[in-house]
Amino acid sequence: MHRPFLALVLLSSLTFFLGLGRQAITDSDEAFYAESAREMVESGDWITPRFNYEDRWQKPILYYWLTAGTYLLTGPTEAAARWWSALSGVGLVLLTWAAARRITGRDDAAWLAGAMTATCYGSFAMARLALPDLPLALLTTLTIWTALQERWLLSGVAAGLGFLMKGPVALAVPVMVLLPIWWREHRRVPIPARTLVATVVVFALVGLPWYGVMTARHGVAYLESFFVADNLERFATDRFNEPRPIWFYLPILVGGLLPWSAYLLVPVRSVMAVVRRTRALTGEEWRLLLWAGMPLLFFTISVGKQPRYILPVLSPLSILLARAIARRVREPDAGGRAALTAATWLTAGLLGALAVLLIRARPLFITVHPWLTVAGVGAIAASMIAFVWVAVSRRWHQLPPIGAACAAVVLLSVQFGALAGMRPEPVEQMAALLAQHRMAAEPVGAYQVLVRNLVFYTRSKQVELFDENGALDFLKRPERVLLVVRASDLPRLETVSGRKTQTLGEVRYLDTANVRLRTLISPLPQQDVERVLLVANK
Repeated sequence: MHRPFLALVLLSSLTFFLGLGRQAITDSDEAFYAESAREMVESGDWITPRFNYEDRWQKPILYYWLTAGTYLLTGPTEAAARWWSALSGVGLVLLTWAAARRITGRDDAAWLAGAMTATCYGSFAMARLALPDLPLALLTTLTIWTALQERWLLSGVAAGLGFLMKGPVALAVPVMVLLPIWWREHRRVPIPARTLVATVVVFALVGLPWYGVMTARHGVAYLESFFVADNLERFATDRFNEPRPIWFYLPILVGGLLPWSAYLLVPVRSVMAVVRRTRALTGEEWRLLLWAGMPLLFFTISVGKQPRYILPVLSPLSILLARAIARRVREPDAGGRAALTAATWLTAGLLGALAVLLIRARPLFITVHPWLTVAGVGAIAASMIAFVWVAVSRRWHQLPPIGAACAAVVLLSVQFGALAGMRPEPVEQMAALLAQHRMAAEPVGAYQVLVRNLVFYTRSKQVELFDENGALDFLKRPERVLLVVRASDLPRLETVSGRKTQTLGEVRYLDTANVRLRTLISPLPQQDVERVLLVANK
């Protein structure tokens, strides 16, 4: 037991923690949490979150508390902002491994489930962002698993912490998973009332006091803002996110499982047997399918879809997939391994395509040492060869360790070869320009670029410019103002406002949020790498 546990700790520590602070705060949502925690330490107010020096009621307090506490020890660094997200990733890996051992009764399947969680793109990407979504996935998974094990008090604690981390969704997901499982397995055996009451009391003691203090401080307006606007309206309306198609989460799911996605082919034979009714689903399979399927269905019917919302399905999906792969690895039936062979070849092909795309996109990686991109391409090519070797030699017992090692290498190669740039990065360069040219605390605004990230590096309030009219009004102010704007947007602003601006400096910036497959296949550096200007209206 100690060896697989230590191997998973080492593997997940590499994928989640290595170079954690190397990349600047650039994701716009990440800036909310990194900066709000910094302002919490600066103000000394540990009750009301603030961003850009204004109250921020949209999210609960727990991630702010954890990050602010870390800042007290280390200072407000990028690594400190992301620490709890990365640590939650390690926790989710170990919880998935423990749950898989109990569900499958197989150490090989359990280790592979944990390794897949540690080396799939979804958990890897989220562990490296200062966001509460991966901690929420850990707490939601812990709530469900401890309830399935009838450890009700621990389940209440986990649900309370999840409620403090992200709000009602921390209750909604476990309830929609546990109710159908309970109905199917225990509908004639009611849960003792004393147990339910004790669980609810524990949840309330952990999860509700801060909400009570916020209501006492800010009144019913806080409850309406958070529970109605930021949760109910986010789920049921397009106020926060534009409507997305019903199949939106299908490519998200496939992409989040990379580079393991091709192995979704492996359970096909079992699925077809169930469809043909030549075998029935086992109790464990029913549990895992409901565990993965109910949250996916819940978020699919919502209007406000976001990719990271389905992170809680990662653990049960990893267990299902690892269980199927381990069974194929063990069985002597060559026919049953056809899907395993096809998936391994397909994975090798995907890695080869990824290496080619990184080579083509090298001109876009303006903040990365060129030799790191070359080294990353070489490491991905070596991983491709390893998968080819497994497929050709048919040494399937080597697939789990080789696959996990190669997946980790691929993810880290992309991180260091394309994303984690040389410091200072563009947002830091712009903050330095602002410090140089801001002479008398002039108002600073950012128009549709580096919108939320500059606050973390300037340590000063910005004027929020939500649309073109706001930017035009900002430039027309009688006093001197500083505006951060794309070079492509400036001519129109100058024309409509009738104000000629003075350019004080510029940086080159690749917005990774806008990178698409087309960007990698046909990179256009002059178009994809933007010029971001600092201008003054006088």
